[in-house]
Amino acid sequence: MKKKSIADLGKFALIEEITKHVKVGNPSTLKGIGDDAAVLSFKENTVVSSNMLLEGIHFDLMYTPLKHLGYKSVVATISNILAMNAIPTQIVFSTGIDKRFNLEMLQDFISGVQLACEKYHVDLVGIDTTSSITGLAISTSALGEVKAEDICYRKGAQQNDLLCVSGDLGAAYLGLQLLEREKALFEKQNVQPDLSGNDYILERQLKPEARKDIIELLQKHKLQASAMTSVSDGLTSDTLQICKASKVGCVIYEDKLPIDFTTYNMAEELSLNATTCALHGGEDYELVFTLP
Repeated sequence: MKKKSIADLGKFALIEEITKHVKVGNPSTLKGIGDDAAVLSFKENTVVSSNMLLEGIHFDLMYTPLKHLGYKSVVATISNILAMNAIPTQIVFSTGIDKRFNLEMLQDFISGVQLACEKYHVDLVGIDTTSSITGLAISTSALGEVKAEDICYRKGAQQNDLLCVSGDLGAAYLGLQLLEREKALFEKQNVQPDLSGNDYILERQLKPEARKDIIELLQKHKLQASAMTSVSDGLTSDTLQICKASKVGCVIYEDKLPIDFTTYNMAEELSLNATTCALHGGEDYELVFTLP
């Protein structure tokens, strides 16, 4: 059966088609997709964050399933909301798509978006599409709510605070290196990819998770982080942002770095240093924070 062409559908029919199963559930969402703008009503302070992913820079469609990419797009954006100690509530998407894409491909992408939105109780309240001549472009903005007294900035760390991270590091980077290696072998030697035994690091790269559970855990135990940020660019880079904003230094102990054994094994296989990957790899989407 012939796949539906985006050009034949037109912009508005396309948006209607790919969002017809989208539902909203947050009390702060009064009106979602279907009008000129969403209508929201917040009782608490509103936190807003934006993110952009560009094909060839942030992802490669040769090994990135569109459903996973949609999921990751949500996670990458709401992680910044969580880093403010806020709960994400809404997200909007803008996409630039080229002539390679058909309706079914966009439906795959949106199904990943919806899956992440359902898991993290985030409403998709806006979407726009336009033509692109440089590959797929994804721009997102997420909103969240937080009480004024609970907002956590980067600037609050104090001398002798404990530096914490919510999970293991470096797996996403090693997953990317594995995918790039297998892609190179396929292109040069037509060797079929061998990804067996590496599910964990591949999932951390292709379908990461946001650490909403950590925010809920801190709230449950009445712990207030003094400073916090999302580990998107690497532990070293993101911790440095806390240090600069707070005007303090920090000490990171190598033997305390949380690194999964799968990450260690792949680093060794690729002749990379696991510690370096953990410190500088990025795309972990863990939370790094300080506690008094």
